[in-house]
Amino acid sequence: LTPRAEVALTGSAPGLPRGVSISGRIDRLVITPERVLVVDYKSNRPAPDRIEAADPAYVLQLAVYVAVLRRLYPDRAVEAALVWTDGPRLMAVPAEMMDAALANAR
Repeated sequence: LTPRAEVALTGSAPGLPRGVSISGRIDRLVITPERVLVVDYKSNRPAPDRIEAADPAYVLQLAVYVAVLRRLYPDRAVEAALVWTDGPRLMAVPAEMMDAALANAR
């Protein structure tokens, strides 16, 4: 288990629009032999009741991070979650939601 805070991430990935590369900062990155978990903290008040009500920009942000990390860790599952600091509350972001966000961004 390797948790890291404030991890810089720069890169591109096949899931991103052609020629697009990103530069961002991941709030928390947890790396295990089996998976990589990207966690982003949000301070919205109140937190949404369900992930489908989250701001689509947040889902897209995580989708981009996941796309780049999948390229860096092809042998591991890469997952994402939002932590709402008002609560606190942890919400996993389904892969299908992130895939749709990337498709809509193209």
